[in-house]
Amino acid sequence: MIRALEVWIMGTRREQWAERVERWRRSGLTAKRFAASIGVSPGSLTHWAWRLGREARTRSPLPALIEVVPRGACDNRFELALSDGRRLHIPASFEAAALERLLAVLEAGR
Repeated sequence: MIRALEVWIMGTRREQWAERVERWRRSGLTAKRFAASIGVSPGSLTHWAWRLGREARTRSPLPALIEVVPRGACDNRFELALSDGRRLHIPASFEAAALERLLAVLEAGR
């Protein structure tokens, strides 16, 4: 229960900082001026901008997979269930580069 509360609080806090950082970037103001205008420290603002940027750079460009399920001996396909509910049926003899291109297209279409 405590862990769920921590995740909820951090998630809410992260969302608030993401919104603040986005407003700061659009404002054209310095970190010091923008932070003063919303009542936060410039150090916190720049820290969150750095943290959110690092998260964005380290995030996988591919959609999150929920599961990969062998479809049966006679079917000879895999089924990928994507986090957004879409399902891909992939032959066992798939070409890895082609699958990577397909997943990149699906991610771009989100």
